[in-house]
Amino acid sequence: MKTNYYTLHNGLDIPKIGFGTWQIKDPKVAYESTLAALKAGYRHIDTAAIYGNEESIGQAIIDSNIPRNEIFITTKLWNNAHSYEKTLKEIDISLKKLKTDYVDLYLIHWPNPLEFRENFEESLSETWRAMEEIYKVGKARSIGISNFMPHHIEKLLDNSKIAPMVNQIRLYPGFELEDVINACKKHGMLIEAYSPLGTGQIFTSKELEDIAKKYNKSIAQVCIRYIIQKGYLPLPKSQTESRIIENINVFDFEISNEDMEKIKNIPNYCGDGVNPDTCNF
Repeated sequence: MKTNYYTLHNGLDIPKIGFGTWQIKDPKVAYESTLAALKAGYRHIDTAAIYGNEESIGQAIIDSNIPRNEIFITTKLWNNAHSYEKTLKEIDISLKKLKTDYVDLYLIHWPNPLEFRENFEESLSETWRAMEEIYKVGKARSIGISNFMPHHIEKLLDNSKIAPMVNQIRLYPGFELEDVINACKKHGMLIEAYSPLGTGQIFTSKELEDIAKKYNKSIAQVCIRYIIQKGYLPLPKSQTESRIIENINVFDFEISNEDMEKIKNIPNYCGDGVNPDTCNF
């Protein structure tokens, strides 16, 4: 269904929900959960070099027998490769592991890694120059960023020819960084929400429990639907087939404006995450 896609600013369609694979490190589990997701109807798989599961995911995609052009694959550049030359090498490593000639989206995973922090602007500029080259030669059908705050975005745009299509950030009910969201919207970037269910504590929310009962849905489904209705792209992760199936079945109901406001204003049960300018990696 066309309505189940967003369109990036370069015209590329991206499925409105993706299967997140962060912390699925066991090769067998990564393979089986990705296969289960594809069987359930996901056509958007999100991974990263640092996740250590690109090979398992690539094999699962092949074994699914779904045509490659029907699956949207995202992977990410890790922090130890922030330079022009290293970035160009890293995309080839990821493509080999994923067993594909291209990814649909390639992201800079973090804006300001510890190793390159003393020369942040130069490092970011050279890394993005390589990302643009990767895009131009077709190894990535779109390029973007992850965990970037407004000041990182502005620094990147100061030295770029192509604006990022996506910013993937930590986002869930009770935790929405309005300054980041506004900066992304200003420059036409789609916001992807990783950890859309928090880190599990969100399931203790009485407010969400009551709303979920009202719609005869699970708390997870309400959270995912909320994010989609806000115009963001959720990336729920699960290793359990029943939950993988549940998490994608969110297109058959709509949350009212009143309940959307209630969800937005629930307490932050899950913490603020990592500051990219002070993280130790």
